[in-house]
Amino acid sequence: MKTLLFFTALLITSFANAQKVDSIFFHLYTDSLKKGVHNYINVDGKLSDGRWLPLTAKEIQFSASAGKFEGNDLVLSPDFSEEKVIVKAVLRNNTAATKEITIWVKKKPDDEILPTKNDVLNSKPSKRRARKNQ
Repeated sequence: MKTLLFFTALLITSFANAQKVDSIFFHLYTDSLKKGVHNYINVDGKLSDGRWLPLTAKEIQFSASAGKFEGNDLVLSPDFSEEKVIVKAVLRNNTAATKEITIWVKKKPDDEILPTKNDVLNSKPSKRRARKNQ
């Protein structure tokens, strides 16, 4: 009986010491959304001890003025014509913790041709002068 009481007390203590998410914040990896691709929407929770915790769709309820969420990814159709999307994140276990952000949609096409591995390896070094040890 004492063992059962001990483990019950231990379990209650561990739940009491668990850190809670006090607030949530968007920490986006980009300044605009792209059409036709998965745009990862990064939301972090600030814990009561000041540490940060990355949150997923398990902890956050996402909604947006356009597009469709797949987990943390917002997908806009390739023919999307709006200039911006308003994204809202709500902490599932504390609906008072919400954030909303306006994210602009990229207008220019992604038709830039990036250098290949061979282009980079065969390019001449830049014309910066090397510093000599004095």
